[in-house]
Amino acid sequence: MDYYGIGFSNIRLPNSTKSYIYKYNTKSNTFPEEVLLHEFLHSLERTAEEYGFERPELHDYEKYGYKNENLIGQKKWYTDYMNKNISTSNGKIGLPKEIFILKPAKNSNFKYSNTIKEFKQPENIIEEIKELFNNLINRFTIKQTT
Repeated sequence: MDYYGIGFSNIRLPNSTKSYIYKYNTKSNTFPEEVLLHEFLHSLERTAEEYGFERPELHDYEKYGYKNENLIGQKKWYTDYMNKNISTSNGKIGLPKEIFILKPAKNSNFKYSNTIKEFKQPENIIEEIKELFNNLINRFTIKQTT
């Protein structure tokens, strides 16, 4: 999910059912698109922090009286979070409206930037073939050892 280069969310789900189990159809999280929105908001939350904006932590919804609801999950929290409409004794808080037009920091802005290989996406056909080849080798190795 990309919003004009301002916020980005990349969610990769492994195919392996033995190593990872992902269940998004739970009582409190009925819709998988909520996961995309949640991760996207983390990118905006981080950008707000880097620019020095005050905002609540995305996971602190219960501190402000919000809850997971059976059919809509955290829709009310996300809506108020994005519209700076969370009521507190000091007024309304949430993401500032400026955050929707500010670009996030680049890797060059970080003192100790490090790319994690496991999450790198293939950028061309050669990298795609290498990834497929590595996946085949890993599957064969796993089957041989079990």
